Amino acid sequence: MESSFQEGYPSPLADLGLFERQLGRAWKALSSATIDLSNILETIVYIGTQLRALLIVPLVRIAIFLSLAMTLMIFIEKLFVGMVALVVKIFSLKPEKRYKWEPIKLDVEMGSSTHPMVLVQIPMYNEKEVYKLSIGAACSLEWPSDRVIIQVLDDSTDPVVKDLVENECEKWKNKGVNIKYEVRDNRKGYKAGALKEGMKHDYVQECEYIAMFDADFQPESDFLIRTVPFLVHNPQIALVQTRWKFVNADECLMTRIQEMSLDYHFKIEQEAGSSVFAFFGFNGTAGVWRIKAIADSGGWKDRTTVEDMDLAVRAGLRGWKFVYVGDVKVKSELPSTFKAYRFQQHRWSCGPANLFKKMAVEIMTNKKVSILAKFHLLYDFFFVGKIVAHTVTFIFYCVAIPISVLLPEVEIPYWGVVYIPTIITLCKSVGTPSSFHLVILWILFENVMSLHRIKAALTGLLEAGRVNEWVVTEKLGEAHKTKPAAIEALESIDSELTKPCILKPKKKKNRIWHRFYYGELGVGAFIFLCGLYDVLYSKKGYFIYLFIQSLAFIVTGFGYIGIYVPDS
Repeated sequence: MESSFQEGYPSPLADLGLFERQLGRAWKALSSATIDLSNILETIVYIGTQLRALLIVPLVRIAIFLSLAMTLMIFIEKLFVGMVALVVKIFSLKPEKRYKWEPIKLDVEMGSSTHPMVLVQIPMYNEKEVYKLSIGAACSLEWPSDRVIIQVLDDSTDPVVKDLVENECEKWKNKGVNIKYEVRDNRKGYKAGALKEGMKHDYVQECEYIAMFDADFQPESDFLIRTVPFLVHNPQIALVQTRWKFVNADECLMTRIQEMSLDYHFKIEQEAGSSVFAFFGFNGTAGVWRIKAIADSGGWKDRTTVEDMDLAVRAGLRGWKFVYVGDVKVKSELPSTFKAYRFQQHRWSCGPANLFKKMAVEIMTNKKVSILAKFHLLYDFFFVGKIVAHTVTFIFYCVAIPISVLLPEVEIPYWGVVYIPTIITLCKSVGTPSSFHLVILWILFENVMSLHRIKAALTGLLEAGRVNEWVVTEKLGEAHKTKPAAIEALESIDSELTKPCILKPKKKKNRIWHRFYYGELGVGAFIFLCGLYDVLYSKKGYFIYLFIQSLAFIVTGFGYIGIYVPDS
C-alpha cells in the first residue's frame, strides 16, 4: 500500500521541500520589488504616453473636426431657414397669397351642403385632467352641425376615466352634437393604431377632411373656418398645419425654455419648409388632413413612435403639398415635470432617427419627386435636423471641449467655439423675443437634454431596446387656468364626474434620492473636473463655460428643474 502511494503521488516531505524553495524565491523577488516596481511604473507611463499620442489625441482631433463640420452644417441650415422666414415676414407672403383661399359661405338654396363633411378626431389615453377641455373645444367649433362628426378615440385603461370620457361625450350628444365615442379592446400601435381603427367606421366614408387634436389641445371656435378652405380650393394640398400656443408657458423655467424651442420650430422651421418646399413634418395635432391623401399615402402605420412624421414623409413622396398657417393658434399644455419631458424627448428623438433608417432607401429610389425634394428630405430634414443636431450638441459641447483641456496638444479654433455657436444661438432665439434674457439658460438646458436626445437617436438608428417605447406625456391640467368661455358655461354637470376620483394603488414612499438622475450627475461631475483642471493646469480659458455647464447638469441631476409632483 505504501509503495503504491509513493509511486502514484509525491510524498508529503517532498511537497514541504518544494514549498520551502518556492517561498525562498518569493522572498528574494520581494526584496528586489523596488527595482521591479520602478520598471513597471516606467512601462505604464510609457504605454500611457504612446496611447495618448497614437490613439486618444487623434480620436479627439477627429471628434473635434467632425463636430466643427456638423456645426457648419447647422449654421448654414439656420441661416437658410432664418432668411426664408425673414423674407416671408417682410413681404407678408402669407399662405393666403400663395394659395387660393376664400371663405365657405352658406347658400340659401343648397343650405349647409356647401360645406364639406369634416371628421374631428381626438385620440386620448387616461386623460382625466384635460379630457373635458378638448372635447368641449371640439364640440364648440363653428361648422354646420350636420357637416361635422366628432370622434373621440379612447384608449384609456382606467375604467373610471373611461366612464368620465363616455359621460362627457353623452352630455354633448344630448346637446345635439354628432359625437362618437369609440373604444377598442387593445392598444396595438398606440396612437397610430387608434387613428387607423378610427378610420374604419362607416360614417368616416362620408367625410372629406380630418381635423386632429391631442387631448390637451383646445382649438378656437373658428379653426375649421380658417383652415378647411385651403383644402377645398387647392386640391394639391394634403395638410394644413397650425401653430401651437402654450397655456402654461410661464409655469416654470423649464416650460419657458420649451416655449422658446417650439416657437422657433413653428415660426422659423415650419414656415420655411412650407414656403420653399411645401413640405414639413406633421406635428401630430392641430392640423387638418385630406382623407384622400392619407389613403393615397398608405394610411397610418405604427412601425415607429412618430406616426405623424411617417405619414407626412410618405405623403410628400407622393407629391402632396403641405401648408403651414401660423396665424391660426391652438392652445395646448407643455409638460411641466422633468420626468414627463424626458419621455417626450425620447420619443421625439428616437422616432425620427428610426424612421430615417427605415425610409432612406425609399426616399432615394422615389421617382415621383424631384432630386431637390429628395435632397431636402434626406439631408436637411432628416440628417441635419434629426441626427446631426443631437450628435454635435452632446459630443462637441459636453465631451470634446471638456476633454480638450486635458490635452495641451489639442486646439479648437475660436470660431468653432465662440463665433459660429453664438450666431446659431441668436438665430434660434428670434422665435420668442420676450424670453431673450433666458437665452444662456436655454442653451445650457438644451445641452443637458442632448444627453437624452443622442441616446434616443442612437436607439432609433440601432433599433435597440427602447426603440418602440411609447409613454403618453403626462398632463397636470394647467390648461384649466385659461378655459374658453364656452367651456366655463358648461360647468353645470354633476360634480362627481369632474373630480379627479381615480383611486391609485398605494406606492412605496419616495425617498429624496429617487428624484436623482445619475446620468446628468455623472456628466456634470466630469465637466466640473475638466473645468477645475483648466483652472489649475491647462489655462485654456474654458473653465467659465465648463463650470456653468456642469452646474446645469448637476442641478438637473438633483431634480431641481420643472415642477416636482410626488409619486408622478
